[in-house]
Amino acid sequence: MIETESNIATAMATEGSKLPVEAADSEVKNETSESTEEITYHAVEKDGVITAIWEMQGRKHLRTIHPLSEEGKKILALFETAS
Repeated sequence: MIETESNIATAMATEGSKLPVEAADSEVKNETSESTEEITYHAVEKDGVITAIWEMQGRKHLRTIHPLSEEGKKILALFETAS
């Protein structure tokens, strides 16, 4: 009976050590699929004034950029020259 319990414990330990690796593999696949999506910028407008710029990756909101910040001004300048 002791041998059976130790075999079960060994099997559980072996399976337990495999689970984090499999979980890590799936996390890497998720990060890879997310990182292949294009990053886009969306202007949030209120009463004709741009109040924020949203940085998006697919449907995921990454961050909000203030339109008067240095980076916000660069993004808006690129948008104006593209259109």
